Formats: sequence, structure tokens, C-alpha cells
Amino acid sequence: MMRYVWMILLSLSACATPAERAANVQKDVERMIEVYGPGCDKLGFNKDTDPWRECILRLNARDDARYLSRPMTTNCIGHRGFYNCTSF
Repeated sequence: MMRYVWMILLSLSACATPAERAANVQKDVERMIEVYGPGCDKLGFNKDTDPWRECILRLNARDDARYLSRPMTTNCIGHRGFYNCTSF
């Protein structure tokens, strides 16, 4: 399921102009700073330094890995010739 989501996102980003892609990356960076910046501050990293930025990237990567490694449940119902499967 996640593979298809990533494929859709990649195909949508392929249609975007370079300016749109840059704006999307900027939004992602701002979100990461908002979410993980206070935690890195509390861990003792000085704001707006390279170690602080590294801390933000590491925490984001850790959460991404946790999200992607979650077990997924798939249920399929149907009969010969027709199946409807949902994953969550």
C-alpha cells in the first residue's frame, strides 16, 4: 500500500515545476523544524547550528522508519473473478 502512495507522490512531483517542488521541500523543512526543533533544543543542541539540523533530520528519519515498519493488515473478500482487498 505505501509503495503505491509513494509512486503516486513521485508521479505528482514529476508534473510539478521546479519552483513548486522547491516550495514543497520548503514546507517539509518548516514542518520538521516545527515538530522536532523544540525536542532538539531540549536535548541541548544550539538552535540554527549544523548539529541541531542533524538532530532534526535524525528524529524525522526515525519517525519515518517507525511509520513504514508498522505491520499492515489486509482483508480480502469476494468470489471467483472479483476480490476486494483493503489494507490498514
